[in-house]
Amino acid sequence: MELTPSQIVEFLDRHVVGQEEAKRQLAVAVHTHYRKLGLARDQGLELVKSNVLLVGPTGTGKTLLCETLSKVLAVPFVTANATSLAQSEYVNEEIEAILTRLIDKAGGELARAQRGIVFIDEIDKLKAPAEAGGARTPAGERVQHALLKIMEGAPVKLKAGGHFDTTETLFICGGAFSGIDEILAQTHTFGFIATGEDDNQKILDRLNARIKPTDLFRYGLIPEFAGRLPIVARLKPLSREMMVRIMTEPQNALYKQFRAIFAADGVELTIAPPVFEQIADLAMEYKAGARSLRGIFEEMLMPALYLVPDHPEVKRVVFTSLFDEPRYLGSGSS
Repeated sequence: MELTPSQIVEFLDRHVVGQEEAKRQLAVAVHTHYRKLGLARDQGLELVKSNVLLVGPTGTGKTLLCETLSKVLAVPFVTANATSLAQSEYVNEEIEAILTRLIDKAGGELARAQRGIVFIDEIDKLKAPAEAGGARTPAGERVQHALLKIMEGAPVKLKAGGHFDTTETLFICGGAFSGIDEILAQTHTFGFIATGEDDNQKILDRLNARIKPTDLFRYGLIPEFAGRLPIVARLKPLSREMMVRIMTEPQNALYKQFRAIFAADGVELTIAPPVFEQIADLAMEYKAGARSLRGIFEEMLMPALYLVPDHPEVKRVVFTSLFDEPRYLGSGSS
């Protein structure tokens, strides 16, 4: 593992806006994981994995963080959905399909695939809805047991022949976990760490805000499964300011992408700052996080994207409001 945690965070910062604490936790987790692999190989130590759980509302960047992480580490990466697994009649076949996709991402190299990352989203959906009394569904519990085996490091027999050894594979689970704060409020009434005069309040606050395996059990995950997710990182809901930054700051930000597309036709795209705030306000109303941004952004640009290719005299497109038509300017116009 050549990269330090701070170098991993620096790379994540170029692609993912905000979520500083989650980035640090994730960087330390993967750095430690791959250092463990090296020590297990060189010194014959037994590898005990620390899989990761990302908790945060939809659209806060859980998948993007994992995808970006796999790029900086140059390891194969696949995503899966726990809800789809729960709806499947053949969970073990679905799990085998996930690992087969990881082999494909590794260019067919089994050894490289086994050191990859699997991200499983919506893990919180593996329980019954509130009206069922909070009991786990048989399907949800069945999926947890199936995932538990590979998260612990069990080999999986492949139809194509051979086995996929998941001992070195890092599993990152994600979910919104709506209502987890109510559970934390209850458990912390008797699990709260008191502060003394010489204690560092910042450290105490972090310890007391931590989601524990017992909290995940109370939420509805089976104890064994919750215990295989010792590292829990929380992602904060996106603010209006963060949404604006997402559209403008990262290396592949929406604004930068479409400026490049227009520039390829010799046209300068200019969007006034208030427009990004209007898009962010609308996205926040949709309550789907950053996922809403692209749809609104592209809908705004659609008339200009349609018109510009047929009008070579247009050299500049200016948006001053989400709710007004853009201005089309020729060379020498201001």
